[in-house]
Amino acid sequence: MDKQQAKHIIQKTFENPFDKERFVGFIKNLLNRIEEAPFSYQGQFIPESYRQYIRALERIGKFNDSENRIDILIIKLQKETSIERGRTMQRNFVAGYLQGKYGSSNEKEAALVAFVSPDEEDWRFSLVKMDYKFEQTQTGKMKVKEEFTPARRWSFLVGVNENSHTAQSRLVNILANDEHSPTLAELEQAFDIETVTKEFFIKYRELFIRTKEELDKVIKKDLKIRADFEAKGVNTVDFAKKLLGQIVFLYFLQKKGWFGVGRDAEWGTGSKHFLRELFNKKHGNYKNFFNDILEPLFYEALRIDRSHDDDYYSRFNCKIPFLNGGLFDPIGNNGGYGWVHTDILLPDELFSNNVKTKEDIGTGILDIFDRYNFTVKEDEPLEKEVAIDPELLGKAYEKFNAIRPDNFEEYKKALKSGNKGEESKFNKQYGVYYTPREIVHYMCQQSLINYLYEALNNAPVIYEKLGKEQTAIFKDMGNKPQMDLTIEHRAHPVISKEDIEILIHYGEMVRENEARVETKGKETRTYSYKLPETIRKNANLIDQKLSDIAVCDPAVGSGAFPVGMMSEIVKARNVLSTFLSPSFNPSNEGDASFNESPLPLRERDRVRGKDRTIYDFKRHCIEKSLYGVDIDSGAVEIAKLRLWLSLVVDEDDIKNIKPLPNLDYKIVCGNSLLGVKRDLLNDNLFQDLERLKPVYFNETNPTKKQEYKNRIDGLIGQITNGHKEFDFEIYFSEVFHHKGGFDVVIGNPPYVRQEDLKPIKPILEKQGYEVYNSTSDIYTYFYEKGWQVLGDKGHLTFITSNKWMRAKYGEKLRKFFKDKTAVRQIIDFGGHKVFESATVDTNIIIFQKTVGAGLAPAQIKGQPQGLPLQILSIKSDFNHNIDLAGYFYQNAITMNQQDLDEKCFTFGDDAVMQLKKKMEQVGTPLKDWGVKINRGIVTGFNEAFIIDNETKERLCKEDPKCIEILKPILRGRDIQRYSYKWAGLWVIATFPALNLDIDKYPAIKDYLKSFGKRLHQTGEKGNRKKTGNKWFETQDNIAYYGEFEKGKIIYPNMTKFLPFVYDDKNLYTNQKCYILTNQDNGTTLKFIVSLLNSNPFSWYIRIIFPELQGGTRELNENVFCNIPIPKIPESTQQSFITLVDQVLAAKKKDPSADTSALEKQINQLVYALYNLTPEEIAIVEGKK
Repeated sequence: MDKQQAKHIIQKTFENPFDKERFVGFIKNLLNRIEEAPFSYQGQFIPESYRQYIRALERIGKFNDSENRIDILIIKLQKETSIERGRTMQRNFVAGYLQGKYGSSNEKEAALVAFVSPDEEDWRFSLVKMDYKFEQTQTGKMKVKEEFTPARRWSFLVGVNENSHTAQSRLVNILANDEHSPTLAELEQAFDIETVTKEFFIKYRELFIRTKEELDKVIKKDLKIRADFEAKGVNTVDFAKKLLGQIVFLYFLQKKGWFGVGRDAEWGTGSKHFLRELFNKKHGNYKNFFNDILEPLFYEALRIDRSHDDDYYSRFNCKIPFLNGGLFDPIGNNGGYGWVHTDILLPDELFSNNVKTKEDIGTGILDIFDRYNFTVKEDEPLEKEVAIDPELLGKAYEKFNAIRPDNFEEYKKALKSGNKGEESKFNKQYGVYYTPREIVHYMCQQSLINYLYEALNNAPVIYEKLGKEQTAIFKDMGNKPQMDLTIEHRAHPVISKEDIEILIHYGEMVRENEARVETKGKETRTYSYKLPETIRKNANLIDQKLSDIAVCDPAVGSGAFPVGMMSEIVKARNVLSTFLSPSFNPSNEGDASFNESPLPLRERDRVRGKDRTIYDFKRHCIEKSLYGVDIDSGAVEIAKLRLWLSLVVDEDDIKNIKPLPNLDYKIVCGNSLLGVKRDLLNDNLFQDLERLKPVYFNETNPTKKQEYKNRIDGLIGQITNGHKEFDFEIYFSEVFHHKGGFDVVIGNPPYVRQEDLKPIKPILEKQGYEVYNSTSDIYTYFYEKGWQVLGDKGHLTFITSNKWMRAKYGEKLRKFFKDKTAVRQIIDFGGHKVFESATVDTNIIIFQKTVGAGLAPAQIKGQPQGLPLQILSIKSDFNHNIDLAGYFYQNAITMNQQDLDEKCFTFGDDAVMQLKKKMEQVGTPLKDWGVKINRGIVTGFNEAFIIDNETKERLCKEDPKCIEILKPILRGRDIQRYSYKWAGLWVIATFPALNLDIDKYPAIKDYLKSFGKRLHQTGEKGNRKKTGNKWFETQDNIAYYGEFEKGKIIYPNMTKFLPFVYDDKNLYTNQKCYILTNQDNGTTLKFIVSLLNSNPFSWYIRIIFPELQGGTRELNENVFCNIPIPKIPESTQQSFITLVDQVLAAKKKDPSADTSALEKQINQLVYALYNLTPEEIAIVEGKK
């Protein structure tokens, strides 16, 4: 069939109530062939733990792509809300079927499933795929590891209330292909959410630009609006950002059926296309859509409590929920801009129009948004909907954060260029990069695992010496001289890290199984517990610790980490509900018996008088556990928005929708790195502050809310003596008074290079940071600040640039980690690209706050012990589809923290670290050989200063004196092992150190002048970096120019192949190279170059310099200068030099000459020089 026919089939199938005949026809066309094998299950055949959610299962047929077995299923759900709720139950039910637990005894790899609600209006078309894990049996065969086999689900949102635009774009090519039946991999690709999100964002960006420009036109025409905006500090960039955010929020919310509800109708019965109905004047007439409809909706209907009138809003003749929060406060200072008294007449065409496009009709905000499916539920690793979810808000923030009124036109120009790198420059300026959800998920889970391990196991330990009567039980052993026996008393039960990992990683997956066993009161042959006994028996205690956790993101951005932490906490508490006893008393923690209860889960909740709904868990978590700070007010608003949406998705009480909480003192706008002098001794002020904040959190009356806010701000002003700077111990004082600091600090601090920090460097220095270095990037200070705000033995989890591990500026930070933390985990991503729009190389580090971590265990009193330092270096086999946790557990190595070298953090197992240490003990650091390492020439504008041979000849013909300051130059890419390929390039050597008179070289002067102001060194836009040099001089002084005219070793600063070449032809190099010189003008350097090009040194260099993106390594000087070269007599060096001379002679004749035989001889000499054993040689050569 053609694509138009395919689109029609998708539209007819997916934009209507579920129809079995239509669905079967669609499947047959999609797969081209299926084996019809129908059967159905319902009633008692549905496992008991799923009956609350699943009414029936029907198999339509089977499909095999030659490698994978795929069943086609229809699953009827029990109630309307099941399509949105119970997603885990739906997925796990299909997982059980695919594993052969019911319906069929055969294992299948995947299923294509229609999940259908009772009224059949809304349904899901899903791909459910098993992630089978295999283990080896005693006979050597492989079998499926059954305990924890997750299923992943991808779903299209379909039905009467959904548009099929997304489904068409993803499925049409497969459907239209009558010749080829799709593979499972191709079906999985069709369900890929990232493609949809990227497509939507491009449209969203266009709408943002148009909205901003339309606002500019309005302000230009209306002086009253302009004056109001100026008085309230409002600009059109931020106004456009907020307006789109408000509309997106309502698109998410209208999925709940909360808008347009009849006066006497129940919540949830309203239109799911309410905004479109408003535009179409179904709920009232208007002259201007924004002025007459949207502003009253935002700032009146959604913002003012009308509970006295059952939330009825007469203007639209329907009920509108009061949402509270700050999203629907007018933008601007002092109560916001005057929306009541100004008429902002944005054209209606901005919101909807009839412009024809290739895709559809309409280019307005509502037109674009209507084409896409929106889901309030944020995707999780095992559950993804092919729709726009709240994470989009975070990605939009990342992309738009750097846009300001003063650079908007420049931003548009960058977009128009079509060069993605130009847009990325804006992000680079502010260092904002959105953390992929898979990374957020991993970091949150690991933070929670480490927190629980510490909280559950590191209570005080009491030791009791046994007397003679007790030791009698050991017979003679008990009475042997010089032997004391003691017993250990712990206030908490010991729960292993492995057991906690099972709870966090797999608890949600096995919850129904655990509930079934609990309901039966015993294990059976069919159903047995999957979670460890230590988890089940101590469920109350674990739940208490999860309820009590305090988490902070000091650079909260768009809120990904608070939302992620909340998700993990809530999932774990929900699982633990299965095992909770009816009467939990924290004072009984030492008695395991209080955890046992024969009552079913629901009955326990009733007896305990507690609501343990997902909504309650989330609201408690937001109020008691989550905190965040960001210097950017826009980020703070987005973070709040995502937390509100996360609450809304689980709001079940259709009788009484709860207003959103006020998050002003939970997610705060401020500079995390600064602090203020405060009166911490004034307990009365702090008591008032901590009493008022929870009252404000829940207050809904606008007048009272403002009154409480004024009182809170007044108290903060008193404590800080009027200072406005943010301070953790004041704004979040309840955490420090209750716990002494946070249990978890987590985040992705900004990546702002030190060159852009000049205005705040003096301020940072005054803050007294131990890790302060004038050349440090800003993220290094976040590490120390995170440590400062942690409570005793709390954990920090950051993802940052990995440069601190080896850069000179990271030396203090490395020492700080060794001395004051117990590093639990480091993941070095090396060359793997984590951030879509950043080229920065990254790492994840998890450490625990402690003092004396570098000491021997016996010297550390009461400090965290028992967990090793685990290291993972990401290899080229890793990609974003691989589960990071599984990859970590399979590939991580264990190290001793004391083996980390403050000069440079390098990683390896015991054998690798011992070999590294041996080479370092035999050798002498290169810097102690009397050598000099200099960077190549930085001109500041190579297009002018580096010329080709033709230009050189022309200039010399005009003025023969030119040859005096024209020098042959090599680039990094020209360097090869023992040779080079000169590209015929020359550098104009107008080095400031030479103090040249340019008038003596008129041809060169005229040539350089042709580049105009671009050569000026003023630092202004379009000029070179600001220096005190003259316009014709190179940017750097190059006082070491004489070193280029000596015998030297040249090597590239960024390289895949680690080539080193000896040069005595007076070649210069550009900034992409280093040169290494010494006093003897070459003899010793030939010995050194033989070692640098040898196998042992290729191995050593790869160990100390990690692989970066693109497979390169950066040979930075501060690490390279410590490479260990044995100091041996010149007579002993001669055998190396003789071989090097032979290699150089061969390469001079033919740069591609095969010198491998000579190089093997050098390798053998180097092996002997370091006394390497056969086992160590095998490590070097990659054979072990």
